[in-house]
Parts: sequence; structure tokens; C-alpha cells
Amino acid sequence: MTSPALSPGVADALLFDIGNVVLDIDFNRVMRVWAAHAGREPAELAGRFVVNDIYRHHETGKIEDAAFFENLRQSLGIAISDAQFLEGWNALFSGEIKGISTLLARAGKRMPLYAFSNTNRPHVAHFSAAYPEVLGHFTELYLSSSIGMRKPDAAAFRHVANAIGAPASRIVFFDDSAENIAGARAYGLTAVHVRSIDDVTAALAALGI
Repeated sequence: MTSPALSPGVADALLFDIGNVVLDIDFNRVMRVWAAHAGREPAELAGRFVVNDIYRHHETGKIEDAAFFENLRQSLGIAISDAQFLEGWNALFSGEIKGISTLLARAGKRMPLYAFSNTNRPHVAHFSAAYPEVLGHFTELYLSSSIGMRKPDAAAFRHVANAIGAPASRIVFFDDSAENIAGARAYGLTAVHVRSIDDVTAALAALGI
């Protein structure tokens, strides 16, 4: 994937994905909790877990947690409680990406920072309570479960760009998903594919931050 041309003065706002860009996430942690409750092997559950329409509807706030967990109960073939599903679901987050808070603090002195994440209501409740300091660097969080749209759809990027109030071409977007990067670029954002914090560091340096 071709890296974008970045230089001082090309951006009015910075937009960050949350998972694997700001907060470290690991689905293996989720599977280990569910497997322990169900008496199964994590690899077995991981092999059955799919991102389907129910998953997407949960991320856009169209279905409640109970319906999502019931779908998982059926698709994974395990009979654990909603509370046990929630415990494992929130185990996804393992902490801040090391060094990201320092970078956000520096960048926030130069221009407004925003976050845009495909996420769901229980995860929002969890990470908002667990990581208020690092999330406090953002002027606004645009969350799929609140806005009813998700990346990489053009309508989602249009909504966020309009809410920020900057031309798409003046927003630099950071995400770990190649699909989301492609969607952002198709809409006109300058997008940085994040594989490690080094990519964020390099992009900010190129922007003169």
C-alpha cells in the first residue's frame, strides 16, 4: 500500500482509529475467557467466530447486546451466560499502545484530534471507564454504535468529515485495517496504514509534529 505524501501544513485535523492504534486489542484474550467458561479450547471457538450481519448490526447500534450474545451462543455452540460473554468481550482490551499518549499530547498542541472507531456499546462503556486519560486527548469520538454507520463505508467517512468541519483532503486518518484505509482514501482523506506506533511517529514527523 502506497504511503501518502505528508508535509507540514497539509492537515487541519488528525483522525485516529482506536483499536490497535490507540488501545491494544487481542481477540485471543476474548476466546480464552469464553473457552474457560464453556470448557472448550480457544482455537475451537476462534475457528467458529465470524464477522456477520449480526456483528455489524451490533456495531451500528441496531441490535441489543442480548441478541448479539444469543447469536454467539448459537454460532459458537456454547451455553454461557450473557455476563460471561460480556466478561470475555471486554477482555479484548489489554492497555494503551505504548507511547501513543505522548504522541497524542504533542499532536494535540498543533491541531485538533478526533477518533473514529467501529465499536459497540459494551466496548464503549468499558474503554471509556478504563482509559479516560488517553481518550481525553480527542476533541470528539465518532463511534459506529452511536452514529449508525461503520468504516469503510463512504457514508461513514462523509458523516465524520462533515462533523469535523474540514475538507476530507485536509484530514489525516490513522487506521490498522487495509480495508478502512482504502475506504478513507476513496472518500478523499489522507490515510496512514498503522502497523506499529512507528508508522504514527513517522507520519507526525512528516507533518512537522
